[in-house]
Amino acid sequence: MKTSKHQEFLTGLIRLHILHHAVEGEFFGNWMIEELREHGYRIGPGTLYPMLHALERKGYLKSRTEGAGRRARRHYRATRQGRAALAVATGKVRELFNELVKGR
Repeated sequence: MKTSKHQEFLTGLIRLHILHHAVEGEFFGNWMIEELREHGYRIGPGTLYPMLHALERKGYLKSRTEGAGRRARRHYRATRQGRAALAVATGKVRELFNELVKGR
């Protein structure tokens, strides 16, 4: 199945995936691109970084920059608000998953 046709639905799952890893610990963008690719998501820097910046602006992520110049790397992690949002979303995802599985 081609995921780009269903991007509208998958974008929310990608955000949850990002938040999940941000709660587990720090990560940087290129690592997240590879992590998402391992799960079948085809997402590039032009999509991921605006998503990360939006999550940071909304208070779900916090970042710090390590290094300087071309070697600078921005590391992301969850804020308290991000952890709370993931807890709420986890319950909702679990509820939806149970409905989807029972519906088969």
